[in-house]
Amino acid sequence: MKHPDMYRGQEVVVLGLAKSGVQVAKVLHERGAIVTVNDKKERDQSPEASELEALGISVICGGHPEGLIHGGVALIVKNPGIPYSAPPVQHAIQLGIEIVTEVEVAYRLCAAPMIGITGSNGKTTTTTWVGQMLEAAGMNPIVAGNIGTPLCQAAQEATEANWMVVELSSFQLKGTKTFRPKVGCLLNIAETHLDYHGNMEDYIESKVKLFANQLESDTAVLNWDDPFCRELVPYLKGGLLPFSMTEELVEGVYVSPVFIPDLEDDLKRTIIYRDVDGQKIAIADVDSIGLPGRFNIENALAASAIAIAAGADPNKLADVLSSFRGVEHRLEYVMIKDGATYYNNSKATNSKATTMALTSFRQPVVLIAGGLDRGSDYMELLPVLSGRVKALVALGETKDKLALVAEMAGLKHIVTVDNGDSAAAVLQAAVQEASALADEGDVVLLSPACASWDMFTSYEERGRIFKEAVHNL
Repeated sequence: MKHPDMYRGQEVVVLGLAKSGVQVAKVLHERGAIVTVNDKKERDQSPEASELEALGISVICGGHPEGLIHGGVALIVKNPGIPYSAPPVQHAIQLGIEIVTEVEVAYRLCAAPMIGITGSNGKTTTTTWVGQMLEAAGMNPIVAGNIGTPLCQAAQEATEANWMVVELSSFQLKGTKTFRPKVGCLLNIAETHLDYHGNMEDYIESKVKLFANQLESDTAVLNWDDPFCRELVPYLKGGLLPFSMTEELVEGVYVSPVFIPDLEDDLKRTIIYRDVDGQKIAIADVDSIGLPGRFNIENALAASAIAIAAGADPNKLADVLSSFRGVEHRLEYVMIKDGATYYNNSKATNSKATTMALTSFRQPVVLIAGGLDRGSDYMELLPVLSGRVKALVALGETKDKLALVAEMAGLKHIVTVDNGDSAAAVLQAAVQEASALADEGDVVLLSPACASWDMFTSYEERGRIFKEAVHNL
């Protein structure tokens, strides 16, 4: 796309009235574009409409009217969650109108160098951790996007003295053209969001757009333990700083001694940064990390590598690694009740995320799982269910699929909770069932392996209701 200032006097349609849509509409309107914002929600469900109309921005709610998209429209800015199969998007494609997401607009506005972080799992934790590391290093970070200030708003406020730290989804990246992060990190790839992308090829292509425009002076931070990430190396245009839990790297951030997959032990381990000259710097002891679970060790490695790539001193990361207590809904401690410990991991919206959560515990686990059916058979969970889970309480559209996998895994206690009067009532019933199955010393874990949209508006709502149900036991 052109710079936002170059849309002065031209028609722009913003699809979607979420936070990002509101901010991008304001940005383009301030720069003289003729902006129309469209949302399929009814007007009484769109409180943001009045704010935009007061500025002179046209807002159309309640559907996509005929004539909204026409040959005179210069640009479509699409809410990331709106699929490309949606009628107005398809019409724009047919007319050859450029379609982008807010990330692209924000990048064109931003004076600060950007750090882009994506992956199937661990994005929010890693992004938040990096922000704290750069803050401790005096590098003036702004954490924005999905987990903070809308990106367009932050981009306008940023200066060259800041670092913009941005969590990026495949939905956002798919709608980028020239976006170029100074540091880009791909954490991992797992099968997810296929209902949106249609296939893994499109999902992967969207993720790797993170690196498409990088220059020799930029850095790609890659998970060396993920086979797909390794395959990207020949296509990178900039530098590479990998991280690994299972290999001592020639250059990069790793754990020493390395972890042997599927083998539990109590060895003392250290996070090491080895620079381009081969010099080793001990960053922190693994045991000092403030979050439980091997996957959070991986997030710690990624965050350390990103911060170092941005210029942070590796000798000054230890305090942030030890003091960080995580993000809500990501393996979040809730309470101990009758000797059982309850954790909220509502953000686990795919099987890999749930597998990583389950492997964080050595205690028997009563698992609460289930949600939106995106077509997965959940067989990926079979090994971890048989090894770590004593009981399953399943709910949502996928409850029968998950119960079948649990039966195959040999679980003796499998409960399915049928849809009741409300989604909240179903989840509350699931918590009560799990509590009845838990003994002293057990873990009760909400880790759904599914998106929430069959029952809840978001994983955040699902997690909050779970926590309320636990506290009300």
